[in-house]
Amino acid sequence: MNFTAKDVAELRAKTNAGMMDCKKALVESDGDFDKAIIWLREKGMAAAAKKQSRIAAEGIVTSYIHMGGKIGVLVEINCETDFVAKTDEFQQIGHDIALQIAAASPKYVRVEEVPAEVLEKEKEIFMNQSLNEGKPAQIAEKMVQGRIKKFYQEVCLLEQAFVKDPSKTIAEYITEKTSQIGEKISIRRFVRYEMGEGLEKRNDNLAEEVEKQMKGNK
Repeated sequence: MNFTAKDVAELRAKTNAGMMDCKKALVESDGDFDKAIIWLREKGMAAAAKKQSRIAAEGIVTSYIHMGGKIGVLVEINCETDFVAKTDEFQQIGHDIALQIAAASPKYVRVEEVPAEVLEKEKEIFMNQSLNEGKPAQIAEKMVQGRIKKFYQEVCLLEQAFVKDPSKTIAEYITEKTSQIGEKISIRRFVRYEMGEGLEKRNDNLAEEVEKQMKGNK
């Protein structure tokens, strides 16, 4: 595996594929530039990436209800034409994404949506954890970066492993479907409701409960 960041950037410029996709292509191709291009084309990533500059103003808002009404999801998925939006394949994509949101409970669609203050707080927590484990500052910083990546994979929809096929992320699933359908596909927004979420459960005062029991025993 012999390639540099410059090779990744050059592959990106040549194919218009994402930076991480280019890196993965070079890894899979043992650093061979030409094989990496072929790998990207076979995966449809290069073609799909070119479509990302297009405007996707059509689409659907779809829903998913899970666990006997305990969890509900609404998600907006966009494409370029009303024709595609009405196809069974696009409807299935919407269902898959809604199912993912219900099962994996993401908080944001993409990394860029994570508020700066949330990210800084997580970094602070992770840094303190690493230092408390006795790690030197330089090692702790590297550990923080790794934990932030894991944090993104937990809270950002596009970074999550696809529940129906964990070998790919949701971003890779969307890229794959974009290539198959021939139109840009994007996830715009979602809401997830869970029964009782945010409500305080009833907690009887322990002292009052003990007092009641004592009076009852007299």
